[in-house]
Amino acid sequence: MSARTWLRAGLAFLAVAQFAVGVWALLFPRSFFDIPWVGMRMPYNAHLMMDYGAMSLATSVVLGVSFFIVRRSMARTALAVYLVFAAPHLVIHIQLLHHLTPGERVPLLAALTAAVVIPLVLLPLTSRLEKA
Repeated sequence: MSARTWLRAGLAFLAVAQFAVGVWALLFPRSFFDIPWVGMRMPYNAHLMMDYGAMSLATSVVLGVSFFIVRRSMARTALAVYLVFAAPHLVIHIQLLHHLTPGERVPLLAALTAAVVIPLVLLPLTSRLEKA
């Protein structure tokens, strides 16, 4: 597969994942919060969950647009926007692991690490795209 195809596949995956999480957290905040690694045995906050859902939907827009408008600046912007969220999100959860059981920590760290690694792998592929 070409670099462009890998890049588009990665952008599509991130866009769909952000969209799904966003819809879930925005429309069903309690259900989303009840996932052990989301609520982390802390007090429920509907406002925070719905804000997170809205932010995830916004991120899905820029990722989705970059899937359709495959240009270097658009893809880099989308991946940078996502990384500005994903990297601190991973660090925050690493600091809060004490709220989770060992069995809950593994899938959380795997997912959040992948959320950082995927855009980092995709970013170099953008150098092969048109500049516009």
